[in-house]
Amino acid sequence: MKHWDKIFSTKNLAEASIIQGLLAENEVPVQVLNKQDSSYPMFGDIELYVPAHLHITAKQLIAKALLN
Repeated sequence: MKHWDKIFSTKNLAEASIIQGLLAENEVPVQVLNKQDSSYPMFGDIELYVPAHLHITAKQLIAKALLN
């Protein structure tokens, strides 16, 4: 199995979905791990992971998107 790196973490599900869509649109495989408590969403984060060899590409895409 490939090694996956965490590239983004947030408490906001909408923000995680937007970043996931951005990466998928640019053909970067992404896995979402929701560690939020189902009863108390303020506890825990939503983490996005990409294959290690695409780590830099994913970070650049996110940085570019956040600047706009």
